[in-house]
Amino acid sequence: MKLLLFIKELTMLIKSLLGLCLRLESGSGDKLSNCTKQHIQKLLKANMMGPYGSEWAVEEKLKRREMVAPQARYIFVYWNANEMMDNAFTPLLGFLHFRFTLEEEIPVLYLYELQLDSSVQGKGLGKFLMQLVELIAQENRMGAVVLTVQKSNSLAMKFYISKIRYVVSSISPSRVDPLVGVEKNYEILCKTFDHEAKAILEDC
Repeated sequence: MKLLLFIKELTMLIKSLLGLCLRLESGSGDKLSNCTKQHIQKLLKANMMGPYGSEWAVEEKLKRREMVAPQARYIFVYWNANEMMDNAFTPLLGFLHFRFTLEEEIPVLYLYELQLDSSVQGKGLGKFLMQLVELIAQENRMGAVVLTVQKSNSLAMKFYISKIRYVVSSISPSRVDPLVGVEKNYEILCKTFDHEAKAILEDC
């Protein structure tokens, strides 16, 4: 499947299903414009400074390095310029940052970020984008989608576990060693697509 053609089809589908006049664009970490980098940093700070608390200063530096890595893949969400009624809207409304990698020798799509501007939260867009991520993973023959969530981010935890049925992975600290896990501020979640991935990333 050609990602660019697929994204064009999805843009029309978003309007049809969600009633949002948006457009999607793909990108990579080593080709981000300075403007895009600034919008990413702004959105990350708005959404993640609270959950990270005092750790945000260190985490922000890490995320700045991660976002420009050559292996970083992006899908950006913008208002459709042809149908915008108010130019005051933030140009970048959200983004996905993901990579293809290995976890326990299982090929996975690791979702680093799903960030949405407050103006488009609670409209079904997050669920739609996660379905897109899962489809991309399966089209590329990945065994699972894996992601990390801060324990303090209760809304994100509820979204992933209750709404779209992700589970705490067997590689999450709380399952590897509960005594160590209780001291960690995050969980690793996953959704698997085949028996091998399920056996290693869920059932171990």
